[in-house]
Amino acid sequence: MTGDTVSLAEIEAAGEILAGRLRETPLLRSESLSEALSESGRADVHLKLEHQQITGSFKLRGAINAVRRLSEAQRANGVVGVSTGNHGRGLAYAAREAGVSCIICMSRLVPQNKVDGIKAQGAEVRIVGESQDDAQIEADRLVAEDGRTMLPPFDHPHVIAGQGTLGLEILAQLPEAETLVVPLSGGGLIAGVARAAKSLKPDIRVVGVSMERGAAMIESQRAGKPVPVAELPTLADALGGGIGLDNRYTFAMVRDLVDELHLVSEERIADAVAHAYWQERQIIEGSGAVGIAALKAGLIEDPGTCVVVLSGGNIDMALHNRVIGGEAVDLPA
Repeated sequence: MTGDTVSLAEIEAAGEILAGRLRETPLLRSESLSEALSESGRADVHLKLEHQQITGSFKLRGAINAVRRLSEAQRANGVVGVSTGNHGRGLAYAAREAGVSCIICMSRLVPQNKVDGIKAQGAEVRIVGESQDDAQIEADRLVAEDGRTMLPPFDHPHVIAGQGTLGLEILAQLPEAETLVVPLSGGGLIAGVARAAKSLKPDIRVVGVSMERGAAMIESQRAGKPVPVAELPTLADALGGGIGLDNRYTFAMVRDLVDELHLVSEERIADAVAHAYWQERQIIEGSGAVGIAALKAGLIEDPGTCVVVLSGGNIDMALHNRVIGGEAVDLPA
């Protein structure tokens, strides 16, 4: 399986479309992580604060690029997306700004704060079933019956190109970066970032991190092909969902461009959320914390000059308060 791919030129073109439509998020050195990791090797850790993006996550990049590339006919018929929350919020924002009707289909596993966030952007939300696969069935129906354009959360060239602009931004801010640590779900973010970064700096190391509970891309990479994986409740809920058995782009790009893949436990994710708050003064969701979790667990050897992407901050604050307070967070089996 070779799959289709996305080029540096497409990512650079996305950067032109995105210019002035979103924030260039800060890149800050983490004194606490740099000091802690230096005990076991060379480490100079920086945090890419993408959770400070307009909609609270990196997903806005791909959503704006994809919506702005719609034809007039597609704009007239509207768009539909399937989301665990952050893609839906980004797509809803991008569609509203472009004057395009938007429906987001979601499973019942998505936290209520993320549902509310999407509705606040003006999109219609439809809750369908217990998994992203169930929500996808409703989205497919809207495409077939209403003529809406499906804009998926990751396996789409314009979405990947938009996410790849984060890689361009990181290297513009820190050209000496040696290791990029990126949260991994369906692979749109890491595929775009890896393509951009390795096109400009071929020897840069790209590391993907996901949660132990239902990491579809990592299970698929281990199997050598896209495979179905049960979607389980997790603190890193934005990393949930499958990669699609007919995956065209991200499976092959992750396989060919990403150097390492790691899994972190729920306990490690909770600790990383707490670390981000108490040590870095950042409020991030579980999915945005997996890179910190991997570093603190010692999974990434000799990170050197390292950038950790904090990909999202749309966490329910009651949950956040329990996590940073050290309370046990019960997840359904």
